[in-house]
Amino acid sequence: MRSKSLFSFIIGLLLFLLYISIFTVQQTERVIILRFGKVVRDSNNKPIIYGPGLHIKIPLIEKIKILDARIQTLDVQADRYLTRENKDLMVDSYLKWKIIDFNRYYVATGGGNAYQAETLLKRKFSDRLRSEFGCLNVKDIITDSRGRLTVDVRDALNKGSSSDIVVINNMNNNIDYPNIYSNKDIRNKIDIFNSNSIAALGIEVVDVRIKRIELPSEVSEAIYQRMRAEREAVARQHRSQGQEEAVKIRAAADKNVTETLAKAKRTALKLHGEGDAIASKLFADAFNQDPDFYAFIRSLRAYKKSFNKNGEDVMVLSQDTDFFRYMKAPTK
Repeated sequence: MRSKSLFSFIIGLLLFLLYISIFTVQQTERVIILRFGKVVRDSNNKPIIYGPGLHIKIPLIEKIKILDARIQTLDVQADRYLTRENKDLMVDSYLKWKIIDFNRYYVATGGGNAYQAETLLKRKFSDRLRSEFGCLNVKDIITDSRGRLTVDVRDALNKGSSSDIVVINNMNNNIDYPNIYSNKDIRNKIDIFNSNSIAALGIEVVDVRIKRIELPSEVSEAIYQRMRAEREAVARQHRSQGQEEAVKIRAAADKNVTETLAKAKRTALKLHGEGDAIASKLFADAFNQDPDFYAFIRSLRAYKKSFNKNGEDVMVLSQDTDFFRYMKAPTK
């Protein structure tokens, strides 16, 4: 009975050990095994990276460190950048990155610390973006250079500058092989690349994007005030030009009116004079044909105009005057 219980205990213990020995790596993950705090390496002294699938580790001795293999987004807070013209711009941006070398990433970030990785990446990205902005003026940044700018920043982050090349695997000494350079074969296999690049962190920048570019608030307000003053000056200039044109148009219109009225008056006087001449000629012709009849008609018209219809007219004239000759009784 006791042996049966011991057997069951042993079986259970074995199953438990098997359970804690097996680990699963998802498609979006990669795993590094730590044995007594040191990275497990292969025969070439390179860390063993476990891909997706089911794997086994030594229980209680080895621990796993899960690293995210997906493309991640780093949102960079809006910051002030100086252009080539010494003008400040507020730039809001973000970048996409992923881990390409899990060994370097684990070493550079102090054990795969994502926060530390983003901090280092953000600092490098900010420095590179500041350097690129310092080589461009505001017009190039705002108009057609944004696409080229982001590509240049991405390439510069991934490749770094050509003046600083170091052996990045030095940092691996701090983890688990301090005597790595004693082996000539291993030393020849050490990768040499630019320490200014993101590759030094085991990271690749996939994409860089600028979400917004604007002027600082105090600069924007000053520019808006200047633009408003310029527009007001232009408006005043247009109004003064309009008033000048209006005065010219009114003066031209008044001149045309005066000339037209003068021409019309001249024509009217001319026609009136011609009419008077014709009328005088007609009267003269009629008078020449029968002077007595003409004198009689003129006297009747004079009587009509001289005597009021109300009968209140008073005329003091001599009765022998020629004016009343047609009012006297006819004589033989």
